Amino acid sequence: MAKTLAQEFAKGLWEEIPPFRLVLGLCPVLAVTKTVENGLGMGLATTFVLLGSNLLVSLLRNVIPSKVSIACFIIIIATFVSLVVLLMQAFAYPLFLKLGFFIPLIVVKCIVLGRAEAFASKNNVVRSVLDGLGIGIGFTLALASLGAVREVFGTGSITFWVTPITLFGPSFQPFSFMVEAPGAFVCLG
Repeated sequence: MAKTLAQEFAKGLWEEIPPFRLVLGLCPVLAVTKTVENGLGMGLATTFVLLGSNLLVSLLRNVIPSKVSIACFIIIIATFVSLVVLLMQAFAYPLFLKLGFFIPLIVVKCIVLGRAEAFASKNNVVRSVLDGLGIGIGFTLALASLGAVREVFGTGSITFWVTPITLFGPSFQPFSFMVEAPGAFVCLG
């Protein structure tokens, strides 16, 4: 039985949420989620790449020969990642500096290549765009929520692009372990 368009979109919000259900994309989950801002930034960048690559792969699915399909998908994904890098450098440079080399690593993320190969290359444009949007939003929510937990417990505040909002009183002792690399593993677990 075919999924409805709403189900196609919603599957990325829970049924196939990349880091939690599919256990994909763990590198950025563990590396960049020290703050909500970083999680949102990486999630939105990945969503942009998912949307663009799913759209283009779906449009070209009958033109790309199967022998070179993976190489073509990687070129398409790399093009959208290059666009993200340029857009972030132009419009969100401080965030670009925080995320560093994890942005170009979107090219080799299993989430993006997997969606292009397993879904967009076999489905029409509307379903592929909804799939990319749903998976992207689910990934963004996962990164932002992990970033929020790590930031709140690790610093006692939460920052949304400019101003940190202190959540606890002056006697709060931050659990700084949470904003370190091992804290990412603990939080994800």
